[in-house]
Amino acid sequence: MTGAHVLEPHRVVPVVVLHDAGSAGDLGAALASGGLPVAEVTFRTAAAPDALRTLAERGDLLVGAGTVLTPDQVDIAHDCGARFVVSPGLSADVVRRCQEIGMPVLPGTSTATEIMRALELGVGTVKFFPAEQCGGVGMLKALSAAFPDVRFVPTGGIAADSAAAYLDLPPVLAVGGSWMVPPDLVRQGRWDEVAALCAETVARLPPSP
Repeated sequence: MTGAHVLEPHRVVPVVVLHDAGSAGDLGAALASGGLPVAEVTFRTAAAPDALRTLAERGDLLVGAGTVLTPDQVDIAHDCGARFVVSPGLSADVVRRCQEIGMPVLPGTSTATEIMRALELGVGTVKFFPAEQCGGVGMLKALSAAFPDVRFVPTGGIAADSAAAYLDLPPVLAVGGSWMVPPDLVRQGRWDEVAALCAETVARLPPSP
């Protein structure tokens, strides 16, 4: 069940909140030039679908939809070119819709019970969310000991100086975070600084376990 995952080549996933879809192209260029050609566009704003479509059309980025709460949003994400879906919690309806259309899905989990439900649905890679608030690395070690075949993408409260501790854990596929795409820089269009933060993040990545 662990198998290859669409995120396999990417150890850090920038979590993006865009209020202006018109800035998506510049953001995509900054991510690519900074060496992080992947993005999770959160469905927290009205601009998200158009921003997702713009990023997906570039062709040099792996783009997914985040904060997906309903099967209808799964369909919107798919129509906009998403390659994966991320949800803050575990919705059987969202998971099943993703499975129906062949869309990789990362349901959010923070407890053993939720991980067991994910496994029952046939999902072996899950989001651990909110990671820092739910016990961080220590909690993830405990969960992975109980579920040795599950892979995790911890997200939530992770910063540049804490990402490595998660990535050092063998069951961690990738980490999600927004430290390289801070809202102020994105809003102000300071793309060179975003690209520099991406490059710094890549340079600080620990070796794969």
